[in-house]
Amino acid sequence: MPNIRPVSDLRNYKCVLDEVSYGSPVYLTKNGRGDYAIVSMKELDELNAMKSLVHELARGEESAKAGWVSIEEVEKRLGL
Repeated sequence: MPNIRPVSDLRNYKCVLDEVSYGSPVYLTKNGRGDYAIVSMKELDELNAMKSLVHELARGEESAKAGWVSIEEVEKRLGL
C-alpha cells in the first residue's frame, strides 16, 4: 500500500524520512493532491539509469528506422 502523507508532515521530516526505503517511496500531497515523492538514493540512481537506457534505445530505434545496412555494405565500409 502506498505511503501517502501531507507535505505538512515535513515539519517533522525525520519521521517521514524514516519511512522511506528502497521500493517504498513516500508520496507527499499538497492541498490534497499528489505533488512530490521521496525515494531512496539507490532507487533514484536506478530510475535515472533506466531513463538513460530508454533514451538510448529510442535513439537506436530511430537509427534503425533510417535504414538497415547490409552485411555486404558493412564489409565494404570496413574495407573487408
